[in-house]
Amino acid sequence: MAMEIATPIHAPVTSPASNLIISATTAVETQKKNRIQVSNTKKPLFFYVNLAKRYIQQHNEVELSALGMAITTVVTISEILKNNGLATEKKVLTSTVGIKDESKGKIIEIVLAKSDKFDSLMTPAPEEEAVANMGEKPIETEARDGKKE
Repeated sequence: MAMEIATPIHAPVTSPASNLIISATTAVETQKKNRIQVSNTKKPLFFYVNLAKRYIQQHNEVELSALGMAITTVVTISEILKNNGLATEKKVLTSTVGIKDESKGKIIEIVLAKSDKFDSLMTPAPEEEAVANMGEKPIETEARDGKKE
């Protein structure tokens, strides 16, 4: 029976492949700011679609990644963004990783870049804004003499 030893967060970690010491803070700094790790159980599909739109807007590209059963969710998000003309596919990477019970887990990473039409599609047309504001009524104020203005 193998025993796992917990390493404190701030302690350096030795990489077995290259015998290099890797600082925990370095690993956090190198994590991509435009990466979304998708789960098919934690959030609804369109949460990830809208988050991906925001990341594309901020960083000009987004990296969607998933493990196992969430792979179909990542592919669906990617297809929604591509079919709506918001993104273009830049890279698709698939791989397998070993898991504790000696089975293999599948991983997918899809990188989407901002499409040429993204900004025009994300900016609402003037008539859309007018329709959205139609339900608002102007606030009436009463003058001191009791008449409405």
